[in-house]
Amino acid sequence: MDAINQRRHLGHHLHTNGFAFLEGPAFDAMLPPEAIAPTAWDSFATSWNGMPLDTYMADGGRYRRRRFGVFTATPGDIIRRAPHQPHYQTRDYNSLNGGIERWFEPINPTIADGLSFQALLGFTRSLFEEQAGIVPWHIEAHQFRIETGPQGTGQPTPEGMHRDGVDFVLVLMVQRTNIEQGTTTIHDLNGTTLGSFTLTHPRDAALVDDRRVFHGVTPVTPINPATQAHRDVLVLTYRKV
Repeated sequence: MDAINQRRHLGHHLHTNGFAFLEGPAFDAMLPPEAIAPTAWDSFATSWNGMPLDTYMADGGRYRRRRFGVFTATPGDIIRRAPHQPHYQTRDYNSLNGGIERWFEPINPTIADGLSFQALLGFTRSLFEEQAGIVPWHIEAHQFRIETGPQGTGQPTPEGMHRDGVDFVLVLMVQRTNIEQGTTTIHDLNGTTLGSFTLTHPRDAALVDDRRVFHGVTPVTPINPATQAHRDVLVLTYRKV
């Protein structure tokens, strides 16, 4: 299937089912070649190394590292970075860590302005506007590293099956190292399972209409328990304003 038809199929699946899973090669075909070239992508992926611990984990976990950024998009204008601000979710959407302002270290401007990140923003904005119309967006970007190994199991979604309180979500695999499991499951609003898949390879992607479905990810465990292991993903959320 060529890139144009793949894009149509993706949009149709998201509209019809409330979610879509896209394997890396199919995703790559819809991005500018320079955005996934090694010179751009390797720098982007390396930025997950050395991120600060998420110290807001109400379960006491020390398995999550993250950085955060906020962006805005208005009709007819480019996506612009907003001043750094806290991430906030009500406890209705995050019963574990919600209800407080959480301040995370910002995504490095060099990464946010880079070819890979900008291509991902442009692609998702275009795709989600096909679903919702050309509207102003509040966009949040999360770099997540979930660690597992000798210290214990890693929890990609410690809050369980959930919605994020936004309109649309992209979850993009950046890298998996020495891990197994981490299966994404999608439920409708009545709790019926709609699908499941595992993001395994770079740029495998899950796209979610957060208004219509719940999503969650099973814990990750190390293949070799004696060695550090991690799961790196980028999450972009879009909320109409």
